[in-house]
Amino acid sequence: MTELAADHGDSERGCNSFGLSVSKQTQTHHFRVLREAGLIDEIDYGNRKGIRLRRADIEGRFPGLLALLEAEPPADTAPR
Repeated sequence: MTELAADHGDSERGCNSFGLSVSKQTQTHHFRVLREAGLIDEIDYGNRKGIRLRRADIEGRFPGLLALLEAEPPADTAPR
């Protein structure tokens, strides 16, 4: 979600463009949860899907949330 928050162009991205280190099934699950929560739109092209952040809806409901996500350090450098 941080990558989507940082993309102010709100461009559509492919599901595989995120470079997640989890299985395809886990990615599918996470995208489904985000979609059902109303945070992303999925565009189905038959053999692939596009993901787009619902920035206006999120900012309307949770002002400042996306700015906080952008400010968050990458997961691999965050203190534990």
